[in-house]
Amino acid sequence: MGTNVEKLAKRHLKNPKDYARFQKLVNQAKVYNPPESLTGDLRPYQKIGYSWLVQNIKFKFGSILADDMGLGKTIQVLSTILYFKENSQLEDESTLIIVPPTLIPNWENEIKKFTPDLTYFIYHGSNRTFPLENYDIILTSYGVVRLDLDMFLDRIWFLCVIDEAQNIKNPNTEQTKAIKEVPASTKIALTGTPIENKLMDYWSIFDFVNKGYLSTKDDFKRNYIIPIEKLEDEEVLENLKTIAKPFVMRRLKTDEDIKKELPEKFVNDIYCSLTKKQVKLYTAILEEIFFDIENSKGIQRKGIILKILTALKQTCNHPAQFLDIKNPKISESGKMELLINILENILDNDEKVIIFTQYVEMGKLIKELVSKKFKRDVLFLHGSQSMKEKTRIIDTFQEDENYKIFVATLKTGGTGLNLTAARNVIHYDLWWNPAVENQATDRVHRIGQDKDVMVYRLITKGTLEEAIDAISKRKVDLAEKSISNDETFLTEMTNEELKEVLTLRL
Repeated sequence: MGTNVEKLAKRHLKNPKDYARFQKLVNQAKVYNPPESLTGDLRPYQKIGYSWLVQNIKFKFGSILADDMGLGKTIQVLSTILYFKENSQLEDESTLIIVPPTLIPNWENEIKKFTPDLTYFIYHGSNRTFPLENYDIILTSYGVVRLDLDMFLDRIWFLCVIDEAQNIKNPNTEQTKAIKEVPASTKIALTGTPIENKLMDYWSIFDFVNKGYLSTKDDFKRNYIIPIEKLEDEEVLENLKTIAKPFVMRRLKTDEDIKKELPEKFVNDIYCSLTKKQVKLYTAILEEIFFDIENSKGIQRKGIILKILTALKQTCNHPAQFLDIKNPKISESGKMELLINILENILDNDEKVIIFTQYVEMGKLIKELVSKKFKRDVLFLHGSQSMKEKTRIIDTFQEDENYKIFVATLKTGGTGLNLTAARNVIHYDLWWNPAVENQATDRVHRIGQDKDVMVYRLITKGTLEEAIDAISKRKVDLAEKSISNDETFLTEMTNEELKEVLTLRL
């Protein structure tokens, strides 16, 4: 990997033994044969990722596997665990895998499918009991580790793996502190978005896998965050990438050697107009709340702005979402009419579709209006369902040809799921953070998908949604800079700037 990384790393590895291990690691790249009992084939890039994980573990260094969504991070990790079992290094030790609750069934399925020789135990649910016997894998959730931390502190785990590692991006939360307390010989973090918006997210995840390598939070802020995010110092950014490189592996779907293994993804921005009812409501909300904004300050002003943003977004979706109207009609919303038109084409082609929305209430509305219009059942996935219910809904959509339409809230359906039965994705309303939107799309456009994927982003002309879209597209170019991942930055705008962003342009 060259002497430059060694020279830079020497400043970060104070212990001579750690530095000696590091030198051996970067100068001894090796490709390992997949485990004999693996019941699947590793793609060429997955074999490299698996070998890299094995190598890092052998030298007692943690890893961040940050491959794009859908490129098979789970099978790379399970193959790694299986390698050490086949080499008799898991006889008295276990791997702890910590995931969001919705992903527990996904991990269980992948273990059964690819590594059936690995024994596992799911420690989750209200009646959970910690096992007395030894298992290769203990599978649990972030919340359970935080609540039952003492149960995880009485041994040193062979490996501690966290999936959707952005769950520990905030170093100050109780959950992050609990996860970082778990003692393990080596740690692995899996994420499709290693830097969602801020470098501090990156530091927090790195602090989990290789504590101290990027120094303390304050040092990192002084030496990297301020020069990169505030001063846009390219040299400092390159130095950070260089010292992180041995411990971070990121492959993108756009990489040439991976692109040929995936079908195409076509993204379409489709615009619609507000109906007269929506225009009237949108204008009334603006007039009423701009008066309140001009007569308020501080926290009160911020609260009013966030309230207006929600009201305007809901109005663009459907007046019934904001006004809680009974018996809503398709014709009351330009966006709902557009959705119906797109769905007619998709259903005419006998294809499946996933519709994402930020709001549970909007999901209910879509389900109600679409099922009534097309006289067919519509599946709906949201956060308050049980894990068993979510699994049933996902399996039904994947396996039953009678179910063509699947509605999901963005956060519930946006991470870790396989929904490759669909070849169409509709984003009914847009989010401020493009990473969240892309994660949702990647539920469909991922390994296992054998068809081209059509993505439709619905945007209401002349409204706040156009501003969201413009900001979102700028953020794609700022992935390594500091930018808020929600609408709170709008609360810092002047009244004039706010009017410019929010005013209706017909």
